[in-house]
Amino acid sequence: MRVRPLLLPVLAALLTIGCGSEDQLRRVEQEVGDLKLEVFKLRQAVEDGNRKSQADQQAATEARTQDRRFQADLQESLRQVQDTTRALNNRLGNLPRTTSKNAPAEPVAPAATPEDERVLNAAVVDYNRGSYPLAADGLELWLKTYPQSAKRPEALFFLGLCHYNQQAFDKAQPVFERIIKEHAASSQFLPAKLKRAQCLLKQGLKPAAAKAFQELVAGFAGSAEARTAQQELSDLGL
Repeated sequence: MRVRPLLLPVLAALLTIGCGSEDQLRRVEQEVGDLKLEVFKLRQAVEDGNRKSQADQQAATEARTQDRRFQADLQESLRQVQDTTRALNNRLGNLPRTTSKNAPAEPVAPAATPEDERVLNAAVVDYNRGSYPLAADGLELWLKTYPQSAKRPEALFFLGLCHYNQQAFDKAQPVFERIIKEHAASSQFLPAKLKRAQCLLKQGLKPAAAKAFQELVAGFAGSAEARTAQQELSDLGL
Protein backbone atom coordinates (compact mmCIF):
# COMPACT_ATOMS: atom_id res chain seq x y z
CA MET A 1 0.00 0.00 0.00
CA ARG A 2 1.44 3.38 -1.01
CA VAL A 3 1.22 6.54 1.05
CA ARG A 4 0.14 9.43 -1.12
CA PRO A 5 3.37 11.26 -2.06
CA LEU A 6 1.83 14.73 -2.51
CA LEU A 7 -0.05 14.78 0.80
CA LEU A 8 2.78 15.99 3.03
CA PRO A 9 3.78 18.91 0.75
CA VAL A 10 0.15 19.98 0.56
CA LEU A 11 -0.15 19.90 4.33
CA ALA A 12 3.03 21.87 4.72
CA ALA A 13 1.85 24.50 2.27
CA LEU A 14 -1.51 24.82 3.96
CA LEU A 15 0.06 25.21 7.37
CA THR A 16 2.43 27.84 6.00
CA ILE A 17 -0.18 30.05 4.37
CA GLY A 18 -2.88 29.24 6.92
CA CYS A 19 -6.36 27.97 6.34
CA GLY A 20 -8.53 30.65 4.77
CA SER A 21 -11.78 28.88 5.16
CA GLU A 22 -13.58 26.06 6.92
CA ASP A 23 -13.67 24.10 3.62
CA GLN A 24 -9.91 24.12 3.44
CA LEU A 25 -9.69 22.96 7.07
CA ARG A 26 -12.07 20.08 6.43
CA ARG A 27 -10.06 19.00 3.39
CA VAL A 28 -6.89 19.00 5.47
CA GLU A 29 -8.58 16.94 8.19
CA GLN A 30 -9.84 14.50 5.56
CA GLU A 31 -6.37 14.12 4.09
CA VAL A 32 -4.89 13.54 7.54
CA GLY A 33 -7.55 10.92 8.31
CA ASP A 34 -6.86 9.15 5.01
CA LEU A 35 -3.17 9.17 5.75
CA LYS A 36 -3.69 7.62 9.20
CA LEU A 37 -5.89 4.89 7.69
CA GLU A 38 -3.26 4.05 5.09
CA VAL A 39 -0.54 3.89 7.74
CA PHE A 40 -2.71 1.61 9.90
CA LYS A 41 -3.40 -0.74 6.97
CA LEU A 42 0.25 -0.83 6.04
CA ARG A 43 1.29 -1.65 9.58
CA GLN A 44 -1.38 -4.39 9.77
CA ALA A 45 -0.09 -5.94 6.54
CA VAL A 46 3.48 -5.95 7.89
CA GLU A 47 2.38 -7.66 11.12
CA ASP A 48 0.38 -10.29 9.21
CA GLY A 49 3.41 -10.99 7.04
CA ASN A 50 5.62 -11.41 10.09
CA ARG A 51 3.17 -13.84 11.74
CA LYS A 52 2.91 -15.93 8.58
CA SER A 53 6.69 -16.04 8.24
CA GLN A 54 7.08 -17.21 11.86
CA ALA A 55 4.40 -19.91 11.37
CA ASP A 56 6.13 -21.16 8.20
CA GLN A 57 9.48 -21.32 9.99
CA GLN A 58 7.96 -23.26 12.92
CA ALA A 59 6.26 -25.74 10.57
CA ALA A 60 9.53 -26.28 8.67
CA THR A 61 11.40 -26.87 11.94
CA GLU A 62 8.83 -29.44 13.13
CA ALA A 63 8.98 -31.22 9.76
CA ARG A 64 12.77 -31.46 9.97
CA THR A 65 12.54 -32.80 13.54
CA GLN A 66 10.04 -35.50 12.55
CA ASP A 67 12.18 -36.48 9.57
CA ARG A 68 15.25 -36.86 11.78
CA ARG A 69 13.29 -39.06 14.22
CA PHE A 70 12.01 -41.25 11.38
CA GLN A 71 15.50 -41.65 9.97
CA ALA A 72 16.86 -42.55 13.43
CA ASP A 73 14.15 -45.19 13.97
CA LEU A 74 14.77 -46.62 10.51
CA GLN A 75 18.52 -46.84 11.10
CA GLU A 76 17.98 -48.57 14.47
CA SER A 77 15.66 -51.17 12.92
CA LEU A 78 18.15 -51.79 10.13
CA ARG A 79 20.98 -52.17 12.65
CA GLN A 80 19.01 -54.79 14.62
CA VAL A 81 18.32 -56.81 11.47
CA GLN A 82 21.98 -56.63 10.44
CA ASP A 83 23.15 -57.71 13.91
CA THR A 84 20.79 -60.68 13.89
CA THR A 85 21.83 -61.75 10.40
CA ARG A 86 25.53 -61.38 11.23
CA ALA A 87 25.22 -63.46 14.40
CA LEU A 88 23.37 -66.26 12.60
CA ASN A 89 25.84 -66.29 9.74
CA ASN A 90 28.75 -66.49 12.17
CA ARG A 91 27.22 -69.50 13.91
CA LEU A 92 26.58 -71.24 10.62
CA GLY A 93 30.13 -70.55 9.51
CA ASN A 94 31.45 -72.31 12.61
CA LEU A 95 29.66 -75.58 11.87
CA PRO A 96 32.05 -78.36 10.74
CA ARG A 97 32.18 -79.23 7.04
CA THR A 98 32.82 -82.65 5.50
CA THR A 99 35.23 -83.32 2.65
CA SER A 100 33.13 -86.18 1.34
CA LYS A 101 30.69 -85.40 -1.44
CA ASN A 102 28.28 -88.13 -0.33
CA ALA A 103 28.42 -88.02 3.47
CA PRO A 104 26.81 -84.96 5.07
CA ALA A 105 28.46 -83.28 8.01
CA GLU A 106 27.35 -84.49 11.42
CA PRO A 107 25.48 -81.69 13.22
CA VAL A 108 27.19 -80.56 16.37
CA ALA A 109 25.02 -79.17 19.13
CA PRO A 110 26.38 -75.77 20.09
CA ALA A 111 26.62 -75.00 23.77
CA ALA A 112 23.93 -72.72 25.10
CA THR A 113 25.21 -69.16 25.24
CA PRO A 114 23.67 -65.74 25.88
CA GLU A 115 24.08 -65.12 22.17
CA ASP A 116 21.66 -67.97 21.36
CA GLU A 117 18.93 -66.42 23.44
CA ARG A 118 19.67 -62.92 22.12
CA VAL A 119 19.32 -64.05 18.52
CA LEU A 120 16.10 -65.90 19.29
CA ASN A 121 14.72 -62.86 21.09
CA ALA A 122 15.46 -60.73 18.02
CA ALA A 123 13.31 -63.05 15.91
CA VAL A 124 10.54 -62.93 18.53
CA VAL A 125 10.68 -59.12 18.42
CA ASP A 126 10.08 -59.30 14.65
CA TYR A 127 7.12 -61.60 15.33
CA ASN A 128 5.65 -59.21 17.91
CA ARG A 129 5.97 -56.38 15.40
CA GLY A 130 3.92 -58.36 12.90
CA SER A 131 6.89 -58.96 10.57
CA TYR A 132 5.99 -62.64 10.19
CA PRO A 133 8.04 -63.46 7.04
CA LEU A 134 11.16 -61.87 8.55
CA ALA A 135 10.60 -63.62 11.88
CA ALA A 136 10.04 -66.99 10.14
CA ASP A 137 13.32 -66.67 8.23
CA GLY A 138 15.20 -65.87 11.43
CA LEU A 139 13.57 -68.74 13.34
CA GLU A 140 14.28 -71.31 10.64
CA LEU A 141 17.91 -70.26 10.53
CA TRP A 142 18.08 -70.36 14.34
CA LEU A 143 16.65 -73.91 14.42
CA LYS A 144 19.35 -75.08 11.98
CA THR A 145 22.06 -73.38 13.97
CA TYR A 146 21.04 -74.61 17.45
CA PRO A 147 19.47 -78.06 16.92
CA GLN A 148 19.89 -79.12 20.56
CA SER A 149 19.08 -75.84 22.29
CA ALA A 150 16.69 -75.91 25.23
CA LYS A 151 14.87 -73.05 23.53
CA ARG A 152 14.04 -75.20 20.50
CA PRO A 153 10.36 -75.87 21.45
CA GLU A 154 9.81 -72.14 21.91
CA ALA A 155 11.40 -71.36 18.55
CA LEU A 156 9.27 -74.01 16.83
CA PHE A 157 6.11 -72.67 18.40
CA PHE A 158 6.79 -69.12 17.21
CA LEU A 159 7.64 -70.46 13.76
CA GLY A 160 4.29 -72.24 13.66
CA LEU A 161 2.55 -69.04 14.74
CA CYS A 162 4.30 -67.10 11.96
CA HIS A 163 2.82 -69.46 9.36
CA TYR A 164 -0.56 -69.55 11.14
CA ASN A 165 -0.87 -65.76 11.23
CA GLN A 166 -0.09 -65.66 7.52
CA GLN A 167 -2.93 -68.19 7.02
CA ALA A 168 -0.43 -70.76 5.73
CA PHE A 169 -2.15 -73.44 7.83
CA ASP A 170 -0.71 -76.32 5.79
CA LYS A 171 2.79 -75.09 6.72
CA ALA A 172 1.94 -74.34 10.35
CA GLN A 173 0.43 -77.78 11.07
CA PRO A 174 3.62 -79.85 10.63
CA VAL A 175 5.57 -77.38 12.78
CA PHE A 176 3.16 -77.87 15.68
CA GLU A 177 3.27 -81.63 15.11
CA ARG A 178 7.06 -81.56 15.53
CA ILE A 179 6.60 -80.05 18.98
CA ILE A 180 4.06 -82.74 19.88
CA LYS A 181 6.35 -85.56 18.73
CA GLU A 182 9.75 -84.24 19.73
CA HIS A 183 9.08 -82.09 22.81
CA ALA A 184 6.20 -83.69 24.69
CA ALA A 185 7.64 -82.55 28.03
CA SER A 186 7.89 -78.89 27.07
CA SER A 187 5.51 -76.11 28.06
CA GLN A 188 4.64 -75.67 24.38
CA PHE A 189 3.15 -79.18 24.12
CA LEU A 190 -0.49 -78.34 24.95
CA PRO A 191 -0.50 -75.02 23.02
CA ALA A 192 0.93 -76.90 20.03
CA LYS A 193 -1.82 -79.54 20.23
CA LEU A 194 -4.47 -76.83 20.27
CA LYS A 195 -2.95 -74.92 17.36
CA ARG A 196 -2.59 -78.15 15.35
CA ALA A 197 -6.31 -78.82 15.83
CA GLN A 198 -7.13 -75.27 14.79
CA CYS A 199 -4.95 -75.68 11.69
CA LEU A 200 -6.97 -78.75 10.74
CA LEU A 201 -10.19 -76.80 11.19
CA LYS A 202 -8.90 -73.87 9.14
CA GLN A 203 -8.10 -76.28 6.31
CA GLY A 204 -11.68 -77.57 6.32
CA LEU A 205 -10.77 -80.93 7.88
CA LYS A 206 -13.61 -80.84 10.42
CA PRO A 207 -13.69 -84.52 11.44
CA ALA A 208 -9.94 -84.56 12.14
CA ALA A 209 -10.17 -81.21 13.91
CA ALA A 210 -13.09 -82.37 16.06
CA LYS A 211 -11.17 -85.48 17.06
CA ALA A 212 -8.13 -83.41 18.02
CA PHE A 213 -10.27 -81.04 20.10
CA GLN A 214 -11.96 -83.98 21.84
CA GLU A 215 -8.58 -85.47 22.72
CA LEU A 216 -7.64 -82.22 24.45
CA VAL A 217 -10.93 -82.05 26.36
CA ALA A 218 -10.75 -85.68 27.46
CA GLY A 219 -7.04 -85.92 28.19
CA PHE A 220 -6.24 -82.50 29.65
CA ALA A 221 -9.39 -81.41 31.46
CA GLY A 222 -9.04 -78.18 33.39
CA SER A 223 -6.31 -76.73 31.18
CA ALA A 224 -6.79 -73.50 29.28
CA GLU A 225 -6.28 -75.41 26.04
CA ALA A 226 -9.04 -77.88 26.95
CA ARG A 227 -11.44 -75.02 27.64
CA THR A 228 -10.65 -73.45 24.27
CA ALA A 229 -11.05 -76.84 22.60
CA GLN A 230 -14.47 -77.26 24.24
CA GLN A 231 -15.50 -73.86 22.90
CA GLU A 232 -14.35 -74.87 19.42
CA LEU A 233 -16.46 -78.05 19.67
CA SER A 234 -19.47 -76.01 20.77
CA ASP A 235 -19.01 -73.72 17.77
CA LEU A 236 -19.02 -76.83 15.58
CA GLY A 237 -22.26 -77.95 17.20
CA LEU A 238 -20.65 -80.93 18.93
